[in-house]
Amino acid sequence: MSSLQCAARVLVARHGEAEYETDLCNDHGGSLTLLGRKQARELGASLLGERVARVWTSSMSRAVQTAEIAAGVLGADVVVREDLREYGVGNLAGTARHEKAYFERVFRDWVEGDDDAAIDGGERVSAVVARVEGVLREIADEHRGETALVVSHGGAILATLPQLAGLPRHRGLGVTLPNCGVIGLAADSDGWQVTRWDGA
Repeated sequence: MSSLQCAARVLVARHGEAEYETDLCNDHGGSLTLLGRKQARELGASLLGERVARVWTSSMSRAVQTAEIAAGVLGADVVVREDLREYGVGNLAGTARHEKAYFERVFRDWVEGDDDAAIDGGERVSAVVARVEGVLREIADEHRGETALVVSHGGAILATLPQLAGLPRHRGLGVTLPNCGVIGLAADSDGWQVTRWDGA
């Protein structure tokens, strides 16, 4: 990380509740439910006192919708970054395979030290972490002395943020970040610290 004269506060939120056109595994975005839209508004309202300078988001539609609703409440603009997206489903695309158990096994393999752990035909978990971490570092550099809100996805967040803050990989294992739940980070010249973890 470049030397930060002032700490940057980066609030990383999971998108709101979403519904999908199909129950089959896919890499497509999904759309917010009515509850998801309410959660996004409440996320924005809960952060009004934080003076959020900008909202950054994954390119997946459920995240973009969450970011735009929250940003409307906050009076902030929105920047989309492809590298904040969720892990891809690889060869599972179009199948009815039960996602959760399979992805948990891949994540557990990575937690136990397998840096090549990957979804069949998809990204290695370590590659997901690297791309998300790269964007978070960019955001911290741009928002010195400010607060930024980032909207991403449960898997990408729970794999990346513990490592970024110097915590063990297993910190994100078996944890569920609720829809529009937030993990807060502070970044300065000494590195990253977790300052908030909803649902932990």
